[in-house]
Amino acid sequence: MSRISVAAAYDGRAEEYIDLLGSLDQMADTDRATILAWRDSVEGRIVDVGCGPGHWTDLLCDGGRRDVVGLDASRSFIAAAQRRFQQPAFARGDLAALPFAAGSVGGVLAWFSIIHTPPDDVSGQLRELARVLAPGGALLLGFFDGEPRTRFDHAVTAAYYWSADALADLLAPLGLDVEQSASRQDPGARRYGNLVARHRAV
Repeated sequence: MSRISVAAAYDGRAEEYIDLLGSLDQMADTDRATILAWRDSVEGRIVDVGCGPGHWTDLLCDGGRRDVVGLDASRSFIAAAQRRFQQPAFARGDLAALPFAAGSVGGVLAWFSIIHTPPDDVSGQLRELARVLAPGGALLLGFFDGEPRTRFDHAVTAAYYWSADALADLLAPLGLDVEQSASRQDPGARRYGNLVARHRAV
C-alpha cells in the first residue's frame, strides 16, 4: 500500500483512533518513561515523524523543550494535533522526504511510524531519518516485534513485524548504531519493541 493510501486510511479512522489511543493517559507508563529518557539524552531539535494526533509530540515539549516538530501524512491527525496542543509545531510531512537539512536534527522519534511500510521500502525511509540526524543524534524507533518482514492484519491497514536485530542490520550501513533495545508483551496485545540508535560522530 502506498504512503498516500496509508494516510487516507488513517484519515478515515482518525476520530476513532484518537478516542482509543490519542491521549497520554491511555499509553503505557513504560512507553512514557522510554520516550522521556530518550528525549533527555538528545540535544537540539527533535522531530516526531508519524506523530499521529500529537500526544507524544506534546510530551516531548515537557521540561522546557521548545524546538519540537510533529510531522504526519494524515491531514486529519495534523488538524487534530493543532487543535489540541499549543506548544509543538505540527505539519504534514512525508517520512521519505523530510523537510530538514542534512545533519540538522538532534533526535528523531519514529514511534510505530514504519509499521505499514512494505519491507522493501523500509531501508529508504531509514536512510532519510539518518540523513537529517546530526552526528551524535539519536533515533528512537518503536515497532511490532515478531518475525521480521512478516505481514499481519492491523486495524487500520496491513502492517509488518520487525525485530531489533533485523532493524540494526539496516541501520548500521546508514551510520546508526543500536545502543539499546527492549520488548514487552501486554495482555491481549501484540509484542512491542523499541530501539535507540545513535548516529556515529565524525
